[in-house]
Amino acid sequence: MRIERRLRQPWWLAVVVPVVSIGAALLLAAFVLLLTGHPPLHSFRRLFDAAFLGIGALSETVVSSTPLAFTGLAAAVAFRMNLFNIGGEGQLYAGAITGATVALLLAGAPSPLVIAGMVVAGAAGGAVLAAIPGILRAFFSTNEIITSLMLNYVVALVLEYLIFDSHSYLRDTTGFQAKVFPQGKTLPDEATWSSWTVHGLVLPLGFLVAIGVAVFAWVLYARTRFGFEVQVIGDSPRAGRYAGMRTRRKIIAVMCLSGAIAGLGGASQDGDFRHQLDPRGLRQANYGYTGIVVAALARYNPLAVVLVAVLLGGLQNAGYTLQGADFPSGLVGVMQGLILFCALGGELFVRYRLRLERRQRQDPEPALKTAP
Repeated sequence: MRIERRLRQPWWLAVVVPVVSIGAALLLAAFVLLLTGHPPLHSFRRLFDAAFLGIGALSETVVSSTPLAFTGLAAAVAFRMNLFNIGGEGQLYAGAITGATVALLLAGAPSPLVIAGMVVAGAAGGAVLAAIPGILRAFFSTNEIITSLMLNYVVALVLEYLIFDSHSYLRDTTGFQAKVFPQGKTLPDEATWSSWTVHGLVLPLGFLVAIGVAVFAWVLYARTRFGFEVQVIGDSPRAGRYAGMRTRRKIIAVMCLSGAIAGLGGASQDGDFRHQLDPRGLRQANYGYTGIVVAALARYNPLAVVLVAVLLGGLQNAGYTLQGADFPSGLVGVMQGLILFCALGGELFVRYRLRLERRQRQDPEPALKTAP
């Protein structure tokens, strides 16, 4: 038995393998539920109802999936060029910081102007932070995994310093409670992002922006010269340089685009949901790291990233809703992990195939006859 790379990938593998992988994950999850004393069918029904069918469940799932869509798109955009941007967490923080700052500075201005300013500032904050590992990779061949990951901790410390360890412009210092329990300033009403209700489903502006970004990224990579060059450089940097493509510019551009998308997620957190700069809530959520899982499950397809974000957002929402003595929230985390490992394991059968060969039995050499 040996593993060999597929020279051509049949189109049906892209459909069959993910479906079989999800089915295998559900079977393993059912086995885990049985071991923990939870009837699988009843538990799956409760999870599905809490994630999608219950009253207000789908709206809460959209809330949970919005930041995952942004960070998943940020990872997918970079990974398509074989740039491993692990800094989506820090870039989201940077976007939240710059978005909240602009919202406070533009207090009293028309709401569309404030929201547009937050979008631009959030994208710029994430792009500037992502440009650092991009420049280091392009000009000094520095591993972007390490540099982008380390910057997450740097920006996290800056985020906490602005609210907990200083009297910065972003910290609320009015009143006794604000002085005893540090918190960010409440953003003005003009900075509240709009939302729409369609047949009982609440769609925040951030989620619609994420869908628009996904469509933009798909068109950029599938229908433009920029996307073609990015894929060529990702497959073979030497071939790209031989063809005259400016690889350094493309590396920096893709990293900045990835960071800008993650920064948009931070601005969305300010305007859509939190309405203040919330260091503790942002750090505990781990949106950036979960976004890498979303991108991997979606196979780095921008349109599929949104769907996978809704799936994982629904599981997270169900975990928060059902957690209790009879249903620990950790079971939802186990299910997420099983889906991830089965989906990534299924990728092996998309890119490679198992070949079974039967060894031919060799007859023993005839004994040499001795001369009489």
